[in-house]
Amino acid sequence: MSTVDTEYLAAARHAAAVHRSEVAALLDRYLVGLDSAGLDDAWARSLFTADAVVEFPVGRHQGIEGLAGFHRTAMAKFDSTQHLNSPAVVDLDGDRARLRTNLISTQVLTSQELFVTGTAADGEAVLTAHGWRLRSLSFRLIWKTGEPPKPAQLR
Repeated sequence: MSTVDTEYLAAARHAAAVHRSEVAALLDRYLVGLDSAGLDDAWARSLFTADAVVEFPVGRHQGIEGLAGFHRTAMAKFDSTQHLNSPAVVDLDGDRARLRTNLISTQVLTSQELFVTGTAADGEAVLTAHGWRLRSLSFRLIWKTGEPPKPAQLR
């Protein structure tokens, strides 16, 4: 293998590693954002495409319009939350990427009881003019302890 081939391969590997890191960081920023008070439209636009779809076991939202509000409504059911994820597995395919992670979410109900879930998250990201953005993100419940908030417990 020539020096030029070796340098090209090294540059391609480096670029792929950077892209995988940027896609994984989207997921990290999303989950950290859920645990903060900054769920506004700028937060949503920094993470998602205009046609994004987010699916939870208890609800679904499509499109960037109203996406921040959808998340605020969901998070208002809890006094506080903490989302911890495993490192994301990211598979690149040109300007698209598939990602998967495991997640443990601890939610403190207004009664101070805990509702803890283990979920698998899957998604697709695309490379846009503004960098990588999530086009889809879905969560599949694997296990839970405690009970989710009841309508009377909603804020």
